[in-house]
Amino acid sequence: MLTISEQTDIQTVITTFEVTPATCQELLNELSTACREVISRQRGYIASALHINDARTRIANYSQWQTREDFLAMLRSEAMRERNRRINEICKSFAPVLYEVAECRS
Repeated sequence: MLTISEQTDIQTVITTFEVTPATCQELLNELSTACREVISRQRGYIASALHINDARTRIANYSQWQTREDFLAMLRSEAMRERNRRINEICKSFAPVLYEVAECRS
């Protein structure tokens, strides 16, 4: 389960993908499959969520990992490197950024 809290020591990663409305669904399908078949099976994976903007020109993936090293190991895996080549063909650009929760209000 995704947890947003200042009191956790988990690694949060927000990856944004720039797409066209014509390629949005294709990329969403690719990301869903990658998560189901590869990412969610990696050591340290906690949870993730995919978000699409109204214009269908951006997809954001919010994921959480036990450690930064777990996330980086997933990126280095052969299965994920292969998936990222396919993802790179579909979207204009993508950028994973690692974050920590600085403040959270309910």
